[in-house]
Amino acid sequence: MEASSSLMFMTAALRRVGRGTLDLILPPRCLACGEQVADPQALCSACWSRLDFVTAPFCAACGLPFEHDAGADARCAACLARQPRYDRARAVFRYGDESRGMILSFKHADRTDAAIAFAAWMARAGRELLQDADVIVPVPLHYRRLVWRRYNQAALLALRLGKAAGKPVVVDLLLRARATASQAGLGARERRRNLAGAVMANGARAGSIKGKRVLLIDDVLTTGATVGACARALRKAGAAGVDVLTLSRVVRAQVLD
Repeated sequence: MEASSSLMFMTAALRRVGRGTLDLILPPRCLACGEQVADPQALCSACWSRLDFVTAPFCAACGLPFEHDAGADARCAACLARQPRYDRARAVFRYGDESRGMILSFKHADRTDAAIAFAAWMARAGRELLQDADVIVPVPLHYRRLVWRRYNQAALLALRLGKAAGKPVVVDLLLRARATASQAGLGARERRRNLAGAVMANGARAGSIKGKRVLLIDDVLTTGATVGACARALRKAGAAGVDVLTLSRVVRAQVLD
């Protein structure tokens, strides 16, 4: 027992020394502005204070923030008019000037280390969804875009969340059946048309979600067209329910599938 305790103490000490040496050579930087911070994968206090976190009250379905509390089961006008293809959607913070650079760096500039912090924030924001989930599935990339980008940011987040929560993650359950034009600048209707028939379930993996509740992971929820197409494919493959958890979301008057 004493030998084991000594070994653990020495291991911890060596880790602290190694961390200290690394910090001297490559000091940790704020995920948003690049200023030096005390801990890796963290934000400086200024950037943290500028983020607009999504907190209650919000729509029980799509998670759209409300100005006033209308009750736990209240829904926004868009969700009352048309139920999204998913059951519930939640996000950590609003997508805007304060968060855009940080997310784009994670998505396009190889800041994959940010997935550690992002997944931890998502786990807190989507605690209920994560608890209810049987399987975690990321929004897929078309293989051409995956080869060009070298990683799927949604899959990185899903794997981190699965590890933290002890939930199975099936990274290739959904497939992009065809390449689509960029969604940037498109409205909700154009996005839905762009994605029509573009997402399908992987037949070799579909059995892992039949009768189960799936938690769908992505980095940004914009109009809901992408997660709507994914939710449709998941339900077609036999999922009993589909929830959505994203790092950020665009806040506008309507967020439809």
